[in-house]
Amino acid sequence: MNLRLNYRVVNDPAYQAMMAMEKFAGSRSGDKVLYELLKIRVSQINGCSFCLDMHAKDLLKLGDYSDHILLLSVWREVPLFTEKERAVLELAEAVTLISQEGVPQPLYEKLREHVSEEEYVDLIIAINTINSWNRIAISTGMYPGCFE
Repeated sequence: MNLRLNYRVVNDPAYQAMMAMEKFAGSRSGDKVLYELLKIRVSQINGCSFCLDMHAKDLLKLGDYSDHILLLSVWREVPLFTEKERAVLELAEAVTLISQEGVPQPLYEKLREHVSEEEYVDLIIAINTINSWNRIAISTGMYPGCFE
């Protein structure tokens, strides 16, 4: 593995803009566990090893969520996740793969059973933020431990 460049050093204003988005998204999430699950699931879809590693470790700092991490890619097939978590994970997948079918109305309605309109927008911002981080990490060749 070779890190192509350290974008943080090469373009600090771009890094600071992303950090501002991350701080906003993080400050809006009342459920830190769900926020990390969302980031892990999006990173799985995008194939971002750097973000997968980081957010799995961040989730483990919040408690013993090893089963959640291990079974996240098959969340539809296990009873481990709550209905709200399932709705958020489905939204994360839909927004990440937006060109496939958008966000279907039934998914929006299912999500609205668990979150307000404002929280829905917060989730979209969080999903878009981790998608941006994934794309930066993959484009610059980041991998777990590349900055150590």
